[in-house]
Amino acid sequence: MGARLRMVLDQLVHVVDQDQARASIDLARGLVRTAPSGCAVDAIVCASSEVTVEGIGEVRTLGLARRELAASWQLGIAPGVGGGLIHSASLMAPLVRHDRVHDNDQTTVTLWGLDAWDAPAESSKSNIAWHKAMLRRAVKHADAVVVPTHEIARRLSEIAKLGERIRVIAGAAPEGFAIPVDAAERRAALGLPDRYVVLTGTASSLAEGFRGAIAADAHAVVLDAPEGAEPRLVELAASAGLPEQRAHIRGALDPDDRAAVLAGATALAATSPVAAWPWRVIEAMHLGVPIVAIDGGAHRDVLADGGMLVAADEFADAVAHASSEGARRLSVLAADRAKAFSWASSAERVWALHAEL
Repeated sequence: MGARLRMVLDQLVHVVDQDQARASIDLARGLVRTAPSGCAVDAIVCASSEVTVEGIGEVRTLGLARRELAASWQLGIAPGVGGGLIHSASLMAPLVRHDRVHDNDQTTVTLWGLDAWDAPAESSKSNIAWHKAMLRRAVKHADAVVVPTHEIARRLSEIAKLGERIRVIAGAAPEGFAIPVDAAERRAALGLPDRYVVLTGTASSLAEGFRGAIAADAHAVVLDAPEGAEPRLVELAASAGLPEQRAHIRGALDPDDRAAVLAGATALAATSPVAAWPWRVIEAMHLGVPIVAIDGGAHRDVLADGGMLVAADEFADAVAHASSEGARRLSVLAADRAKAFSWASSAERVWALHAEL
């Protein structure tokens, strides 16, 4: 009888992180498609969840909604879950004592970034507390902690005593992520100008991106801004020399809107120095958008030769170059680098990880 890998799909009803929710679904689909002969993929879900991933076998529906389940698992209370091979594309997992040797029970989790440790000002206190508590449980009970880059692995090894249990498996762009046919209309509905640079990063790092937009003679469009952050970021742009009317602050957008915004940009300027998976860099590469990134965090592992990795004091000039004479070359490099990432490849490595364990 083959193995049954049980995937935690905890955000089918209540989405708390759009990127991780989508990654869980895409990985589950990849696991189904790459399952070794005789193996199957099951799901563990919160109350009232409906699994729409084709090919999923058995579904274990727990009696708690996601919020209550997160609190329960944080305390190490996981009734009704059962054993077997359990994989989660986040820290949301039943991290409790189990016997891998005699019962062949395994629990592996994923940590996409270290924002809770390295950029606490960007998260709520409750979110930081939950992540730190779940990492402590992972140290005690996880058979492996998956991270998407070697730099995050290195940094995590400084934070937690996980030894050889840290494994690197990259993510990918959302399945089906593409420029929508109504991209121009979507950009108009969002109130975007004709020429702009997309910025990503933390509030403390975005000043470099605003200066880059100035050097490129473009507007700046900030993606994924926290709710209520617009006044502070507009003020930051003004202090960097970018007029208020040229700073466009946007929160979380759906994939089609994001694709439309990225496709219309002269460049993506990734400013965050935090060791975290750069979701928008991956998406921009997939669309062939010229990319400039601060040489820090996870950018070196992910971008490699698919864009420009520069120091802070070179950032503005690099954005100007990427938005003009360097655009065509950087677009080709980005699209070529994007081929290195796929959910099928990630899924194959997850299967290999559980086989190894």
